Amino acid sequence: MAPRNVTFPTRTNSPAVLVLVAVTCAPEILLTLLGVIISSANEWRMTTIAYGAFWNGLLQGWNPLYPLQREVMFISHAFLHGGLMHLLGNMVAVLALGGIVVARIGQKGFLLLYAISVIGGAAGFALLSSTQTPMVGASGAVFGLIGAWKFWEWQARQHFGSPMRPLWMSLLGLAVLNVVLWVLLSGLLAWEAHLGGFIAGVLFAALVTPTLRYRV
Repeated sequence: MAPRNVTFPTRTNSPAVLVLVAVTCAPEILLTLLGVIISSANEWRMTTIAYGAFWNGLLQGWNPLYPLQREVMFISHAFLHGGLMHLLGNMVAVLALGGIVVARIGQKGFLLLYAISVIGGAAGFALLSSTQTPMVGASGAVFGLIGAWKFWEWQARQHFGSPMRPLWMSLLGLAVLNVVLWVLLSGLLAWEAHLGGFIAGVLFAALVTPTLRYRV
């Protein structure tokens, strides 16, 4: 009988994952510490967001603060967060999913998937959002990792003849979670980046690992 549950091997504490998480944590930790030490720290945070966040206005005629800001923001936004809890949620997810990705496509594959998902998340936000509010956070990359993981689950279920219902229910749960968070956060949830990152992750996995025997 085909297994109902599909599990994947994982490689914990992969250097690529740990270094990426450390680099991503550094800006928010520094800004938080500055907030404790000096009274003008909020100005540092605002300046950091001005220079590193994703701004739709820059794609609509705003003047950039420095050369190539329009291009750089497609990556830099993923290394800034709206606070420690925002950072913690994303990095816990990266640590949890990173081992699965590394086990399947290696550390270089993980970094490439992460980068493509970051860009995909920014592209989704640019295409689907009309807000002029800055977008920050690595959630697009997180959803890219989820997208690749779910593609591999679909792949494995198809190969072993396992039921697809658990996969569809998990995806439905993911969609419901986004709706709930969007409501709780009064619309301040970049679901467009989540969707863009997810699609980028699925497409990457489909191209790089088209069958179970492809592991990179």
